[in-house]
Amino acid sequence: MNRETQQVILQLAQNARPVRPLRRPYVRAAVWVVISMIFVAGMVLIIPADHDLLRQFAERSFVIEQFAALATGIAAGLAAFVTVIPGGDRRWALLPLLPISLWLGSLAPSCFREFTRMGTQVFLVPHSLWCLPSIVLLGTVPALAMVVMLRRGAPLTPHLTAALGGLAAAGIGNIGVRFIHPEDVSVMLMVWHVGGVMLLCAFAGSAGRHFLNWRSIIGASENIAR
Repeated sequence: MNRETQQVILQLAQNARPVRPLRRPYVRAAVWVVISMIFVAGMVLIIPADHDLLRQFAERSFVIEQFAALATGIAAGLAAFVTVIPGGDRRWALLPLLPISLWLGSLAPSCFREFTRMGTQVFLVPHSLWCLPSIVLLGTVPALAMVVMLRRGAPLTPHLTAALGGLAAAGIGNIGVRFIHPEDVSVMLMVWHVGGVMLLCAFAGSAGRHFLNWRSIIGASENIAR
């Protein structure tokens, strides 16, 4: 070992800082779900609902739909946390596909009956334009919490990670919207709610490199350490 090598080793040892390992992805996902659901539940209590929630829960289709949306949010959140672990299995990104399929399946029968009865006229049925903004509003805190927690990992695939995080936050936000403003299942509901969630997912994915930039995260960490 020459003198230069010893110098490098000594310098690395002097500059080394203790690293606190991240908790397992399912633990972090559970913490995120609790934070998100507390916020959504609070908003549901604050914003007066124009219906009877208990009667709504008596409808099996509504319960299945909300369960599937919740499962989509949880699965996407878990997958997002896995992607910020170097060497993590990328196949976890496929996890949300199953609950999304269940979600679409819970809406499909009613949409199919409506389309069979009305044809392309279903796309002319008036629908509240506040659906997408409401999903964004109720998904704000879940999204912010997700970004903060993801930045503690290593977002080496920022677009994929952000898309999964956006899907998780929008899925949770959609649950709150359905509680506050329930509507009969229709083609336009699928377009605005499910389509809106997917649109927000795509937007988050496209902007992922801006708020999950690995180099900027490392630089910020080094500045804090100094």
